Amino acid sequence: VQLQASGGGLVQAGDSLRLSCTASGRTFSNWVMGWFRQAPGKERELVAAISGSGARRRYGDSVIGRFTISRDNGKNTVYLQMSSLEPEDTAVYYCAADEGALNPLTSRTANYDYWGQGTLVTVSS
Repeated sequence: VQLQASGGGLVQAGDSLRLSCTASGRTFSNWVMGWFRQAPGKERELVAAISGSGARRRYGDSVIGRFTISRDNGKNTVYLQMSSLEPEDTAVYYCAADEGALNPLTSRTANYDYWGQGTLVTVSS
């Protein structure tokens, strides 16, 4: 299984950006998918997670109302639409896959089986 994240870049505060993560192999629709981020000197934190069917979603407190996670199982891709970006959103963003279809949308990194390489998002003030 390989996860390929893309879409990061340098934007200004208030701008929008969409991240994509495409997975290879196995049955994508069976996986919980998550987006995490890690800023310098900070722990990796959950940004958003989505169940295999897309029916369940979970967001980190700091992004509620600004970010939206979605997925297209036909394309083996999960998206993170980010709006009203703030300098505090600057981080490396990682996508991750949990193979347990009925698992809770956990923030625990240890529960995720596969990780993408990360894509850098920089928000200037």
